[in-house]
Parts: sequence; C-alpha cells; structure tokens
Amino acid sequence: QVQLVESGGGLVQAGGSLRLSCAASGRPFSSYAMGWFRQAPGKEREFVASINWSNSNVYYVDSVKGRFTISRDNAKNMVYLQMNSLKPEDTAVYYCFADRVFRQRPVPGSWGQGAQVTVSS
Repeated sequence: QVQLVESGGGLVQAGGSLRLSCAASGRPFSSYAMGWFRQAPGKEREFVASINWSNSNVYYVDSVKGRFTISRDNAKNMVYLQMNSLKPEDTAVYYCFADRVFRQRPVPGSWGQGAQVTVSS
C-alpha cells in the first residue's frame, strides 16, 4: 500500500483559489493512478479528479471541469489539485487516493486523512 498525506486546505472566499497537495510514500508512486474525492457534510463521498501514472490522461467530475486541474510529479511523489473559481458548493473534506488502475470509476486502495476546504459566499 501507499501512504498519503494531504495539505493545503483552508478557508477562501468564493471566486478564490487553493492548491491541495498530496505526498505519497511506500510502494512505487509512479505505478499508481492518483486522484481526489471529496465529501461535503451530510453527503456521500464523490469523485473529483484522477490522473494516470504518466500525466497523459485525466478524468474530472463535470462540476469542476474548467476550474480544477490535477497534476502529479513522480520525481517528488506528489499529486496536486489546483482549484480556481471556487464556489461555496465546493466546500468539503478533500481526500487523496491511490488506485492500481487508471479508470473512470476509481476503486481506491489507499486514502489520505483528508483536507478541509471551506468556501465562503
């Protein structure tokens, strides 16, 4: 398994930006697809974005397309989520994940502890 630690969450006004980071350790990072889920209060955890091992293919949930960008740096064992034009409905705990296969419906084998993102109106 790969161990994951998120950072970069916080409080931001609507229209602002944040960048989440996820540091990975353990098994070879570059062999995993990586991504992000989020969970808002009272709601189920939902998929946000994922990226394959070579940075050549990504998936996004429709609600963040054009606003969020996922990327990874295999040399640093890091994955990032740049979030622009944030909306109050983006408020959630964001979880980094690792999946052995890059697929449209991830089946995460590892999770981070979560990072709170709060967007005020």
